[in-house]
Amino acid sequence: MDVEEIAAQLSAVVRDLEPDAVPLPEAMRHWEAYNAIVRQGTAAMTLLARRVEESRAWARAGHRSAVEFMAKESGSSVGTARAQLETSQKLGGLPAIEHKMRIGGLSGSQTALLVEGVSANPDAQEQLLEQAERGSLKELRDAVLRARAVADPEPEATQRRIHSRRHYRSWIDAEGAWQAAVRGTVVDGAAVDAALEPLIDELFARARTEGRREPRESYAFDALVLLATRAAAGTPSIKSNPRYTTIVRADLEALRRGRVEGDEMCEITGIGPIPATTARELLGESILKLVITRGVDVLNVTHLGRGPNAAQKIALLWSSPTCSVEGCSRTRVEIDHRTPYAQSRHTRLDDLDALCPYHHALKTYEGWALVDGTGKRAMVPPDDARHPKNRPKPHLRR
Repeated sequence: MDVEEIAAQLSAVVRDLEPDAVPLPEAMRHWEAYNAIVRQGTAAMTLLARRVEESRAWARAGHRSAVEFMAKESGSSVGTARAQLETSQKLGGLPAIEHKMRIGGLSGSQTALLVEGVSANPDAQEQLLEQAERGSLKELRDAVLRARAVADPEPEATQRRIHSRRHYRSWIDAEGAWQAAVRGTVVDGAAVDAALEPLIDELFARARTEGRREPRESYAFDALVLLATRAAAGTPSIKSNPRYTTIVRADLEALRRGRVEGDEMCEITGIGPIPATTARELLGESILKLVITRGVDVLNVTHLGRGPNAAQKIALLWSSPTCSVEGCSRTRVEIDHRTPYAQSRHTRLDDLDALCPYHHALKTYEGWALVDGTGKRAMVPPDDARHPKNRPKPHLRR
């Protein structure tokens, strides 16, 4: 069947679709089918993008470039169209990613990220494909950033280039709303986040006292405005609070060597990779020596209080910078005891998980639970066979 006939048939199906007539038990199945269609369509468009450019039909149609033509016809931004064309041009040398995309196993965004990551670091292909299959888009983006950082022959030069292209832009959109876009290095971004975090909590606490509930993003915007207005008025923002500590996750050998290799890591938790030389500058030689020679072996700490101590909090943020639920990339997390504290009367690292407020509430009030194991894993409802309470009971001998 010709592709245009398929498009016409699909158009007729969508034209006749009555969402309210679809039985609720079947709504998700229908949505998943259309999602598969979107993935296959995006895959075909990505594969064809380089041929569209080679055809130069866009020039005969009066467009300045293939990217401009594709953006106009698809109703997307020029940046999105350019990314699709660049992905198309690189796919030929990446058969595993192309195959996964062709069978509908990848979205357009996942494909673009994988192509960027594997083009920079071919050795990371298998790991990144696994991450795309089991994790969220943000987690894949973080993994790609790490893969690129490991393969970067001149990480300091990359940071200088990013810094040279730093920008802050603001504009008024079509609705009349003020918008802004900011770009800079991870270190500078961490400084901004550290300044905003206590203000966000300050605004959240005030809103809760007044009986208001809004998304965290709303409080973050208000914190940015508050930071600016207090600075303009010469008013102190807020006293520093040791809770808001920037945590650098770095392997000791990478710090000693001055660069990461293999599976080593050097990054600011929750933000992104930084060069090992930058981490050394942030830590300072005396702090680095103190951590190595007198640091607490947090993996063996057992704390008798209900909440984790400072060393355990840092260790948990190291091992679980995001929610422990597979596919959830929220970085605002609460620390949860796998065994209720009322039973265990202790707080041990191997008995803790980081859960975002939503998944923590599912566990606390709805009976959901993480499947057995550690690290990222599925959270299941009480009737799921994988739920810990449904595990087979050991056979007792008489």
